[in-house]
Amino acid sequence: MDADVSAGTGAFADTPAADAATGTRAGAVASARPGTAGDAGAGRGRRAAWGRGLLVAFGVAALADLGSLVAGVDAGHVIAKPLLMPLLAAYAVVRGAPRPLIAALLFGWGGDVFLLADANGDADWAFLVGMGSFAAGHVCYLVLFAGLGTSRAGASRAGAGRAGFDQAGATRAGAKTSTLLGAGYAVALVTTVALLWPDLPAELRAPVAGYSLLLTAMAWRASGLGLYAGLGGALFLLSDTLIATGVAEWPQLPVPDFWIMLTYAAAQYLLVRGVLVRQEAPASPSAYREGRTTV
Repeated sequence: MDADVSAGTGAFADTPAADAATGTRAGAVASARPGTAGDAGAGRGRRAAWGRGLLVAFGVAALADLGSLVAGVDAGHVIAKPLLMPLLAAYAVVRGAPRPLIAALLFGWGGDVFLLADANGDADWAFLVGMGSFAAGHVCYLVLFAGLGTSRAGASRAGAGRAGFDQAGATRAGAKTSTLLGAGYAVALVTTVALLWPDLPAELRAPVAGYSLLLTAMAWRASGLGLYAGLGGALFLLSDTLIATGVAEWPQLPVPDFWIMLTYAAAQYLLVRGVLVRQEAPASPSAYREGRTTV
């Protein structure tokens, strides 16, 4: 029976009708492929255009905010500051960023809004809520960095295994953070909190110390993603330290809010860029070559 079916199938395959049917299907597939590829390319082009537009809008909002602070136009600051993180989050969404990054930016937006409510320094509740929102954002960043580290290490091990390289060496090549840098951050944390402690309002001492620990951990872990994210983490730490010195009523730089917002906007942008670069880069040179040669 199997032989008959096989023979029948073979006989049918040699008929003109079969050739016509096969040709029709092949032609349909061939004609469908260019359209599909074209649609995908057009979609990527639209996303790229949206991404550029949103990034430009973020830059314009940042410049408007900084200019308002220098000019002393409070209304400009109140309007521009709450636009920054939504625009940056929208850019990250268009670029396909991980959800924890989007959440971190939106928590940053919450912190921005509540700190605006405490602009005069007389609403401790708003300051605490804003600080809590930023703290939630740092937790999102830490979760994100841990996830990226795990996925990259796994990809590196898989690539090394396929290419015949030593897996332990591949894992070491993807090392995330520097112990020496971590020690430096720890010293900076302890020193800063110790110096600020006597001058902080009593009800803010413990929350500021806890927040500072979380922020420092985020900055250190960000350094494992590369230069962009490492600089972003360091600038975030600097920006919030400037805020803390203002709360402690230390002497300030001229136009202190300008420097706070400059370092903050740059920090969030660099963190986004660092995450996107890390996400889009090959896991390792060997894995990349392996992927290219097996396509």
